[in-house]
Amino acid sequence: MFSRNDFSIWGFLKKCIGMELSKITMPIVFNEPLSFLQRITEYMEHTYLIHKACTRSDSIERMQLVAAFAISAVASQWDRTGKPFNPLLGETFELTRDEEGYRMISEQVSHHPPISALYSESLNQDFSFHGSIYPKLKFWGKSVEAEPKGTMTLELSKHREAYTWTNPMCCVHNVILGKLWIEQYGTVEIVNHSTGDKCLLNFKPCGMFGKDLHRVEVHIQDKSKKKHRVIYGKWTECVYSIEPKVYETNKKAEKKSGGDSKKHKQEQSTGGDDADEMPDVQETVTMVPGSTLLWRVAPRPPNSTQMYNFTNFAMTLNELEPGMIGVIAPTDCRLRPDIRAMENGDIDTASREKERLEEKQRAARRERAKDEEEWSTRWFQQGNNPYTGAADWIYKGGYFDRRYPHLPDIY
Repeated sequence: MFSRNDFSIWGFLKKCIGMELSKITMPIVFNEPLSFLQRITEYMEHTYLIHKACTRSDSIERMQLVAAFAISAVASQWDRTGKPFNPLLGETFELTRDEEGYRMISEQVSHHPPISALYSESLNQDFSFHGSIYPKLKFWGKSVEAEPKGTMTLELSKHREAYTWTNPMCCVHNVILGKLWIEQYGTVEIVNHSTGDKCLLNFKPCGMFGKDLHRVEVHIQDKSKKKHRVIYGKWTECVYSIEPKVYETNKKAEKKSGGDSKKHKQEQSTGGDDADEMPDVQETVTMVPGSTLLWRVAPRPPNSTQMYNFTNFAMTLNELEPGMIGVIAPTDCRLRPDIRAMENGDIDTASREKERLEEKQRAARRERAKDEEEWSTRWFQQGNNPYTGAADWIYKGGYFDRRYPHLPDIY
């Protein structure tokens, strides 16, 4: 990373209060050297949870693992305060991981509003995972709030099951003053459209004294609303599964013994208008006896804090491996010169290239308007989600046939 200390963030952001940031060209100082298409690929870091779900014969056990996968998908956002580059219209990203048994393709299908579509499939046809995301960003004076609109769909072919869910809200605090910190919050409902099982994921807001920072609490019920499992833990660390009755008994006992410490915290707490103080992170999740571990986050590399707080997985995403050129599509973001220059530490070139690419995109849009020509997407088409009926982007197929004629020259 390069230092952001010389840049007046407030000087730039004060004119953006209450506005949607996707419509504003942001200075490169806010960025991390990945495209948003690469960032959404980080959903796939814990694909082993889906493979595991495919092997389970019980639908509640499968739902537990799908819930763990949905939680693990946001884990890499912890401490990731850099903004990914906005993808250019028509930009793509592909990833094949033979050892993890999947391949994935994503495409920027719309520029205003910015919509990214993704499709991933198991190499042995066990599952497919797909969705489209419109990241709605708003600046509220001290914080930036991101609402990732769109539906995620997971299909397990062997069990003839489909699960759908949306993503939690994300907030970056102290964008002006103080230490940047991130929280995820909101209720996410996962529905198994074949069995009627439901899972309610509660990403808890940090709360008054920070006791709920990063915490998740999840309830799994069948179609008759009978509760079967509770999942608890932190999206930054790990999650466990337990019988609901055992969990509730333990919670009551905790409440009885926890009154005095809360009062002590209240006396210590002092108000301040300047920054949203990041609460002290209580590092570990206390395991309730009788719980089963579902997922634990992989440790980050030792140099992560100097490298935009990337995970090991994120660090590999922009790697242009020998033999890729001429094989991957010419629209792949590994070939994007501004991101490459930033990764190489050349911030001036990165900034110039970012401006050039944005102007090139505007010029192409003006040309299309003059010719009354509509933009046509290559790998996805607009449609409706087959399970929810909501507007969605459906993969048309054909990307991995490796025939890329008539792709636009976007770089």
